[in-house]
Amino acid sequence: MNDHTGQAGKPASGTPAVRETRRQARQPGDLAEFKRRARAGWAAGDYASIAERELWPLCQRIVARAAVRPGEEVLDVGCGTGNAAIRAAQAGARAVGVDPTPELFGAGRRLAAGAGVEVEWIEGDAEALPFADGTFDVVVSVLGVMFAPRHQAAADELVRVLRPGGRLALICCWTPGSAISRVFGTIARYLPPPPPSAAPPVLWGSEDHVRSLFAGTPIDIEFEHGTAEFPPFESAEADLEYRLARFGPLMQARALTEADGRWPALRAELLALHEGLTAAGYLVMLGRKRRPAA
Repeated sequence: MNDHTGQAGKPASGTPAVRETRRQARQPGDLAEFKRRARAGWAAGDYASIAERELWPLCQRIVARAAVRPGEEVLDVGCGTGNAAIRAAQAGARAVGVDPTPELFGAGRRLAAGAGVEVEWIEGDAEALPFADGTFDVVVSVLGVMFAPRHQAAADELVRVLRPGGRLALICCWTPGSAISRVFGTIARYLPPPPPSAAPPVLWGSEDHVRSLFAGTPIDIEFEHGTAEFPPFESAEADLEYRLARFGPLMQARALTEADGRWPALRAELLALHEGLTAAGYLVMLGRKRRPAA
């Protein structure tokens, strides 16, 4: 496997590292704090178990749609516990997972070992990926890049690290109006407001929004739609208790709202959304980076 990091875990190329440092320095304090809170939320709980229960079929689909081949360099952006990266490695690729929450990598390493594959794990921000231009044959993301608050910066980075002729395959987001999108929207109303520069993750579920992000880039894109079906719970209460024990952002929201007395209201809203949580639509974007004209 190619090693995309240098000594002491530093990126092999100095240029991306300098770019990341400068971008972080330019971030307003409120955006940096927003990212710190988000990282703390994802680091809590047991995301690996939720991903295994509900997201693994989606990861298999996106790796198949990206037509990952043996020997290719594949990057999984917002990899979490490596759900897509592990499947790419099983297809014979040299897989790299990048995520701003390295606390998730321990579970990812155990899952990769159990699958009999190797994945390279790198801490990094989707808005400033720590890789040189044109490093990867395939870039994928399964409900990951949508959480980067500055959508345009993240989209530009996906394009930058992809080689000419390379493929981009994203399960962008749950589609607008789906129960999961409504859950995220409900939780967001009870959290501190995001900084002005942060766009809502659910915008990635809109074809028009995603098309606008890649307008003017050398990526030819097309869209597909899919539906994820989830194993049912015996009751709304059982569903909520399962997620309260495992889903870090929800655990974070509960702690905040219990402190100011709003938890009963949030809990009631989440229970009311349970009926629609057996399936959810999602948006897929497939793209290929054009080669420069001769």
